Amino acid sequence: MYFCIVIYKDILNQGATARKSNKKLAAKLKKSKPKNLDGVVHDLHEEVFDEIDCLACANCCKTTSPGIHDRDVDRLAKHLKVKPSKLIEDYMEMDSDGEYVFRSAPCPFLGADNYCSVYEARPLACREYPHTNRKRFYQVLDLSVKNTDICPAVVRVFEGIQEKMNLKV
Repeated sequence: MYFCIVIYKDILNQGATARKSNKKLAAKLKKSKPKNLDGVVHDLHEEVFDEIDCLACANCCKTTSPGIHDRDVDRLAKHLKVKPSKLIEDYMEMDSDGEYVFRSAPCPFLGADNYCSVYEARPLACREYPHTNRKRFYQVLDLSVKNTDICPAVVRVFEGIQEKMNLKV
C-alpha cells in the first residue's frame, strides 16, 4: 500500500503542475459543451478506477469534508442510532456557505484501514465523489479542477480528456 501512496502523491503533484492548463481546459469545455464530453469522461472514469484504489488513497476523506444536507444528517443519525441533533453537536459545524460539514479532518468515520464506518449511510456528496461519472460533466468542471488537488483519479481524467479530445490549451 505504501507504494500506491507514493504513486498517488506523484500524480497529485502532476495535477498541481497542470492546474493552470486544467483551468483553461475546463473553461474551453464549459464554453463549447462538446456532445461527446460525458461519454469520454465516463470511459475515462472506468479506465482510471481500474488502476486507482480508493482504499489505498482515501485522500478525499483525509483532507476535505463534504457538504452535508438534512437528509444526510437523518440517514447518518439513524445508522448510528443517535438523534440528529446529537450527531450535529458531536461531529459537525456550519460552513460559510451555510452547509453542515464535518468539524475535523480526517473524516471522523474514516478508519485506520481507510474504510468508512458509515459507508452505507454516507452523505450524498461522498457517494458521488469525485463526480467524474455524472451526467452533464461540464456543470462540475470548476469543482473537478479543484478536485485535482485532492484526487489522483481526477488528475488522470483531466489528462485523458486533454489527450482523447485533442484540445489545445
